[in-house]
Parts: sequence; structure tokens; C-alpha cells
Amino acid sequence: MINLSGKAALVTGASSGLGAHFAQVLARAGAHLVLAARREDTLKRVAEQINAAGGIATCVKLDVTDSAGVRALEPVLSDVDIVVNNAGVVHSAAALEQREEDWDAVMDTNLKGMFLVAQAAGRAMRSAGRAGSIINIASIAGLRQAGNILPYAVSKAGVIQMTKVLALEFARFGIRVNALAPGYLETDLNRDFWSTAQGKAMLRRIPQRRLGRLEELDGPLRLLASDESSFMTGSVLVIDGGHLVSSL
Repeated sequence: MINLSGKAALVTGASSGLGAHFAQVLARAGAHLVLAARREDTLKRVAEQINAAGGIATCVKLDVTDSAGVRALEPVLSDVDIVVNNAGVVHSAAALEQREEDWDAVMDTNLKGMFLVAQAAGRAMRSAGRAGSIINIASIAGLRQAGNILPYAVSKAGVIQMTKVLALEFARFGIRVNALAPGYLETDLNRDFWSTAQGKAMLRRIPQRRLGRLEELDGPLRLLASDESSFMTGSVLVIDGGHLVSSL
């Protein structure tokens, strides 16, 4: 098991879903956590769970689309070794029905917000002389096509390209930038859908013929967060049961 004792990590979008899960994974590995999200009440509950389990977690209210708020976080980031850039939203609608405000909301959070956090982290780590790891959460939607999620797919494609460019620019400062690109995962919110005819048809397109489990992201996350990946930067780790290599 990878040991992150002595390291500090910030996770955005940590109040629920993948962000809360990632925070708990890093806490169990020994990292001190700074949890960031807009919803303070649910964020505090995640911190309480981590602290009750013997970890250390504090909370910071953060809207990643607020550039001033992100800049104000730089003093915190100067003490952080790991940033999990996770905050994201999705809006489902056919391309012809997408509203401009929905496009802006998705792009502002998923792409601009992720850039603002990565930029602030890079500045803070450089100033502190700290070799750090920035982990951007992408998606296989950024690497292939899917209908009805145009702004989400475009934003995640942008995250993947941004990861590579930032890796190039930040390498001289000892800062690594990589991405995780999960495929379809089973969650409490989508479990019922996968039992429908449409859901089962989608599953048949995955070579492993099943959904991923949240815990199957844990190993790749710990790898990128740790010094075990010290010669990895600009990498995109795909965790999708072979979905990207499925035949037409």
C-alpha cells in the first residue's frame, strides 16, 4: 500500500461523489486533507467522517469559477503536495437544445475552474519550492463521442489537453500534472438506469461487460499522488474496462 504520510492534499468538489471518495482514499493513505467545495454543510460531514476514522481533514469553501476566491487559496496551496482537481458538473440535452447558459455553466466549472485551481497550485508550489502532483479528473467522454453531453465532452477533452500543456510548462518546477479518465462507474445515482434495456445495451459495449466500481479508481489515484509516479507527467490514465478499445 502506498503511504502518503507527511503529505497534504487538496481535493476540490469534495462534498460528495468522486471528490468525497478521493478525499477518503488519500486520508486512509496517510495524507492530511483540505476539502474544498461550495456546499459547506455536506463538506463538513465528509471531514467529520475522515476525522472520525483517524484521519485529518479541514474544510475550505470554494467556488472554482470564482477567480478571486481561487487566488485567495494560494496560501493554503503553498503547504499542499497533492491537488485533486475534481470539481465538475454535467448538463444533458441534445446539441440542438443546449442553451448558452448551460454551456457556460459546464465550461466555467469543468474547464476554466480546473485551470484556475491548477494555475493557483502551480504558482503556490513554485513559490514554496515544493515538488507537487496535480491530478486533473477527466473522463473517457473527452476521448470519444457520446450524444446529449456536448459541453461536458468538450470540457473534458479540454482538460486532457490542458493536462499535457501544463505538464510541459510545470515540469521545470518539479510539479507533475497528470489526469485520470474514468469510464462508466456504478453509483447510487445511476444504479437503476443500468438495469434498464438502454443501460444493459450500453454495458454490452464495454469489453469487460460491467461497470467500474469507485474503489477501482483508488490505485491509479494513489499512484499519481505518490512519488511512485515521479517520472510520470502529462499522462492520462484511463480506467474504463476497455471501453475506449471496444470495436465498432
